[in-house]
Amino acid sequence: MNKTIALIPGDGIGPDVVAEAVNVLNAVADKYGHHFEYKNVIAGGCAIDKFGKPLPQEQLDICLNSDAALLGAVGGPKWDNLPSEIRPEKALLGLRGGMKVFANLRPAVMWKQLKDACPLKDEIVGDGLDILIVRELTGGIYFGDRGTSEDQNTAWDTEKYTRPEIERIVRMGFEYAQKRQKRLCVVDKANILNSSQLWRRVAEDVKKDYPDVTLSYLYIDNASMQLVRNPRQFDVIATSNMFGDILSDEASQITGSIGMLASASLGDGTGPGLYEPIHGSAPDIAGKDLANPLATILSAAMLLRYSFSMEKEARDIENAVNAVLDEGWRTGDIAGAKRDEVSAAGKLVGTKKMGQLVVDRIKK
Repeated sequence: MNKTIALIPGDGIGPDVVAEAVNVLNAVADKYGHHFEYKNVIAGGCAIDKFGKPLPQEQLDICLNSDAALLGAVGGPKWDNLPSEIRPEKALLGLRGGMKVFANLRPAVMWKQLKDACPLKDEIVGDGLDILIVRELTGGIYFGDRGTSEDQNTAWDTEKYTRPEIERIVRMGFEYAQKRQKRLCVVDKANILNSSQLWRRVAEDVKKDYPDVTLSYLYIDNASMQLVRNPRQFDVIATSNMFGDILSDEASQITGSIGMLASASLGDGTGPGLYEPIHGSAPDIAGKDLANPLATILSAAMLLRYSFSMEKEARDIENAVNAVLDEGWRTGDIAGAKRDEVSAAGKLVGTKKMGQLVVDRIKK
């Protein structure tokens, strides 16, 4: 099978981790007889440096003309003092809006080998965690009307949602819950926000089509507390753009390391999906062979699964990561309390070695 993948390395450690994901994808292509063509896209801070804007239209067009896109990370302190409308993070919003990807799937999985890296007590996490957060991506306060008064003393951001925007997210949440433990929790702030009250009305309407799924609700403040108090109560969470942003980062920490978590941003299936690790650009370790590439490699597995329908190939990558962790190999961020022990065993590795270990496993 021939497929085109847009590569968006971005800033900081983005190029480091994307390079390892490409090596893994090439190993999969060789093993299964596929051909992946890569097209490089410049977006984020590096695009500001080169073009004066975070996402030029011609760079977005490369993504739109590809079968899928793989992103590293964008941003860094170098661009912190720029006006908000041209900061690197605008590239993310531009990619999501331009590619019409409206749902972000963020699996929060605690790998059993990394249980020691989890900050929660054993009796809380039990045998492990497996939560799927379905976050709305193209509406809400991040895309609503905003402004600042002329005297700079007043500012506003508007949370706005329409029924169709909510329904497609909630329906996706129900669909994934059906394939898992049949439990969906909608997180909102319906005691205060009119927009959240609409989320509840829509969820109740959609639930009629999924009688086998248990639907519950939590306010965002309580949900944030429950994620650390009793995370195993959650199966699938569906929520708004801002609340999903908050909860998915919190979930990443309770699973042990943000360097292990992948994500997929999907639309209605008519265009390419956007795949990325949920970690940031970590410019302080960029180019130093210190970054953990596994989140990006696992994002590549999601790319194969959701955009290319290559389930066997996706599982091959995930099994390879699992095997490498079983063998005790660790990057610094997932070595945890056993860092000295891992280092003494010669299994504390850098970005390139970790990527190569996964490649070697796939080739076996």
